[in-house]
Amino acid sequence: MTDPSFTQSEAGSLIPRRHFLREGGLGLGGIALADLLASSQGLKAETALPSPLPPRLPHFAAKAKRVIYLFMSGGPSQLDLFDYKPELVKRHGEQLPDSVRGGQRLTGMSGNQSSIPMVGSPFPFKQSGPSGAWFSSLLPNTSEVASELCVIKSMFTESINHGPGVTFLQTGSQIPGRPSMGAWLSYGLGSENSNLPGFVVLITKDKSGQPLGAHLWGSGFLPAEYQGLQFRPSKDPVLYLNNPQGITGESRRLMLNRLEQLHSHQLETSGIDPGIQARIANYEMAFRMQSSIPEVTDFSDESEATFNLYGPDAKKPGSFAANCLQARRLAEKGVRFIQLYHQDWDHHGGLPSAIPKLCGETDRGCAALIQDLKQRGMLDETLVVWGGEFGRTNYCQGKLSTNFGRDHHPRCFTAWMAGGGVQGGIVHGETDDLGYNVTKDGVHVHDLQATILHLLGLDHEALTYKFQGRRYRLTDVHGKVVKPILA
Repeated sequence: MTDPSFTQSEAGSLIPRRHFLREGGLGLGGIALADLLASSQGLKAETALPSPLPPRLPHFAAKAKRVIYLFMSGGPSQLDLFDYKPELVKRHGEQLPDSVRGGQRLTGMSGNQSSIPMVGSPFPFKQSGPSGAWFSSLLPNTSEVASELCVIKSMFTESINHGPGVTFLQTGSQIPGRPSMGAWLSYGLGSENSNLPGFVVLITKDKSGQPLGAHLWGSGFLPAEYQGLQFRPSKDPVLYLNNPQGITGESRRLMLNRLEQLHSHQLETSGIDPGIQARIANYEMAFRMQSSIPEVTDFSDESEATFNLYGPDAKKPGSFAANCLQARRLAEKGVRFIQLYHQDWDHHGGLPSAIPKLCGETDRGCAALIQDLKQRGMLDETLVVWGGEFGRTNYCQGKLSTNFGRDHHPRCFTAWMAGGGVQGGIVHGETDDLGYNVTKDGVHVHDLQATILHLLGLDHEALTYKFQGRRYRLTDVHGKVVKPILA
């Protein structure tokens, strides 16, 4: 309906809203594709489009600019790494008291046992940092950076199996299909680098354990440009990025000309289409990455001192240490969310011999990453998070032996955070003397997610996306910021 103050002739000259939106979409799509064609001919970078994920303002002043999430897939045992329980060691072999268990239903893997013997950690612990936080002897390097860590000993979750547990941590839902945390951050804040994706995934190579699916770094119902991009430890870190053999610049131009015609035809018939626009953005980003990916994945400019900091594994592509170094390089380039996965922490048996190996693969890299970020002046603006999907039981799975295992335990587990606006050198939360229940300052998975968003300047209740008639968010309808740990 036109403004009544307009004359009839003025009203007749107005462009209908639907026509304007349709033509505007065609214009933007044409600009994007035209620029892509121009870029493929090697024109100067200043002629390129702005980033497909332009940076956006946060809801309020942010403490952190980016996140590096070190995910230990499988559920590392907090009782053998961080949550020292001398009473549990003292009562090793005794039955788990019903008063502690509180009627909790056990998993099918240990619920049919005739006895539930408690088992203390065989590893010695020592205190480090200003708060006197306890660290296992398996984590000598991590304990050295205790003054930078906020150790949260009171994490809890509803998930008791790996698939739902990991999905819950990464997407806020136990059911696959929701946007991942990195996708939400890309959607809310965009990217600081127009030549790299806003969300990168690094997985330690040659690891077994619970499988990791692309839904963990997917965009769900958000537009496709917000999904994570997996880097692989090979000469081609991103599949299908480079031109195949035999494809020349001329043939590439011809292909892009045809794509322009096809996209223009689609836009003419359908108007603004998020799917078409996402493809345009992805083609643009793919071209930019052809030059930026080789640069950011080439470690030849790193000093020997840096390699010595991360350890000998840093020179082995795909190792956890190399991925930590890669994460620092990506953080330097402005990548918003960097997700590392290290599998095989699921120790239902053989824990005393298996967990030292896992710590040997990860301990030095974790500590080196924090030290490296700090010496480069980046730690204050980079939030580093460490943790798994749940914890392990204080009782033995199977028969009590020197090579025992621990079952899944959602009631309490440990995570730590460093840099990016959290207090260093503190311990938050407590569990009971036997390490079975949270007794103080519990932190739910949604609370952790809300806190991460808060540190990046995002209100977890305001960061929403409307889908199928409902406004969704990472924290669903739950979550509160853990204010005591904020700097």
